[in-house]
Amino acid sequence: MTTVTRNKLVYITYSILDARGMVVEQHDIPVGYVHGANSGILPAIEAAVAGCKVGDRVEIALSPEEGYGERDESLVFVDDIENVPPQFRRVGAEVLFENEAGETKPFYVTKIEDGKVTVDGNPSLAGQSVTCLVNVTDIRDATPEEIRNGRPLDPVPTTLH
Repeated sequence: MTTVTRNKLVYITYSILDARGMVVEQHDIPVGYVHGANSGILPAIEAAVAGCKVGDRVEIALSPEEGYGERDESLVFVDDIENVPPQFRRVGAEVLFENEAGETKPFYVTKIEDGKVTVDGNPSLAGQSVTCLVNVTDIRDATPEEIRNGRPLDPVPTTLH
């Protein structure tokens, strides 16, 4: 039976649980990546699924450094509500900011009180330890182009076609 090794295309489903054990993110549609090919998947997750087979499930405890990073208070801004366009005057609203280099980053309205709006560019789980439950759903040899990209050319695993 095929196992997760370098240059294998691996499809996983996963759930992320916060420190209280509550599901904060869940992906039931398989996500594919090329193992060991700079795919962008978190290194701790990639290391945990190495050697797994289809059907295996792993539980990974991620510290803030391994997961969503530490909170960066320089990414939190407070402004008077009058200075904020009406469409962004609600908690959860996404605001895209652009830096001098033309790169955009999403910020979210996290609080509105006392005539002030707080927007935060930190991931919602920044500074928190989380648990990631990963299920290996499919494994196959990656093509040379997939190895270069770190991702599958066809985002849907062949077993779902």
